[in-house]
Amino acid sequence: MSGVVLDTSAVLALLQDEPGGDVVAEVIGVGVVSAVNSAEVLTKLIRDGMPPAEAKMALEFCAPVVIAFDSEQAEVAAELIRLTQPFGLSLGDRACLALAIAKGAPVYTADRAWSELAVGVEVRLVR
Repeated sequence: MSGVVLDTSAVLALLQDEPGGDVVAEVIGVGVVSAVNSAEVLTKLIRDGMPPAEAKMALEFCAPVVIAFDSEQAEVAAELIRLTQPFGLSLGDRACLALAIAKGAPVYTADRAWSELAVGVEVRLVR
C-alpha cells in the first residue's frame, strides 16, 4: 500500500485501544501525520497523564513520519472552510485534509462526518 494520511482520531483509536484501532494498525509504517495533528495527539496523551517522552514514542510507533504544515497546506486548509464548516471540522481536521490533498493520498479518520465531504480525497472511516 502506498502512503496514507492519519487523522488525530485514527491515531488515538489505535493508541487508546478504541474501535477502529485494528484498521489503523494495518497501515502502521505507511501512515503519515501533519505536524498539526501530531500536536493534537501529543496534547491529548499528555493531558490524559502520559509522560511526554512516552507520548512521543507512542506517536512515532503509529506514524513515524510527521509532515511540516507549510504555507501551501495552510492556504488549502483555509480554503476548505466553506466546504467543511457545515460538518464542524476544526483547523486540525482541515490541516489533515490539506496534507492528504497535497500527497494525493487517502485519509483515515474515525470522524463519520468526513464521509459526507467532497474535497477531492478518499476518506476511509476506521469505524
